[in-house]
Amino acid sequence: MVKIRMRRTGCTNHAAYRIVAADERSPRDGKFLEILGSYDTQVKENNFKLDLKRVDYWLSKGAKPSATVASLIRRAKNPNLKPHHARKAQAKKEA
Repeated sequence: MVKIRMRRTGCTNHAAYRIVAADERSPRDGKFLEILGSYDTQVKENNFKLDLKRVDYWLSKGAKPSATVASLIRRAKNPNLKPHHARKAQAKKEA
């Protein structure tokens, strides 16, 4: 089965990820089928890029996204959505 998941790149203490389509049996940083985007943890806003056409292609072929990638896909399709941790922080400030 094909999974859409993140592959770690970058240096120590500066994680960056590539979003890839890979066989579920391959290791996290191992062989993959296609690079679909990237995600940089050090950037606050606009920290990821996705090729939605290719993501939709792999989803139509039966690929399953990981939980984190699924949330990034939702945010890419609806730019007004904020990450769940941003909503929690805003609620604490208002209280």
